[in-house]
Amino acid sequence: MDNTEYSDRIERSMAIQASRGRVWRALTNAEEFGRWFGVHLKGQAFVVGQQTRGQTIYPGYEHMKFDVVVERIEPMDLFSFRWHPYAVDPTVDYAQEQKTLVTFTLTDAPRNGTLLTVVECGFDHVPPHRRVEAFGMNSRAWEYQMNNIMQYIATYPGEHGRR
Repeated sequence: MDNTEYSDRIERSMAIQASRGRVWRALTNAEEFGRWFGVHLKGQAFVVGQQTRGQTIYPGYEHMKFDVVVERIEPMDLFSFRWHPYAVDPTVDYAQEQKTLVTFTLTDAPRNGTLLTVVECGFDHVPPHRRVEAFGMNSRAWEYQMNNIMQYIATYPGEHGRR
């Protein structure tokens, strides 16, 4: 990816043939989120202002930690968190870097479906030496993750994972 393809914002949308409540639960129930996202979050919860951490279980990325701070939860409409994008090098301390903001929004879609949109922004604050790579990798990853949540909901359409 060259610099001409870079932007501060990644946006992906997908219509999912499931109720808004079902999509909301897959997003905001941390254990369900972990199942489709590829992170071990058993016993975790997403709480505004709090950190949620887990071990990545996706093959080839097991050395990575999932580490987010939940920013907003507006039931059935919006869920957002901040994280360090593409923080894959275990020898690097990313703590001094600014985090990007990941926001999921849900709106009604035709045939009782749900339009899920994810936006990740703030790449302009990622250090220049890793900005373009972080943007490119996360851009591809969000396409993959949107397909993951759709497949997860299709596989577990009911009350799976409900507390």
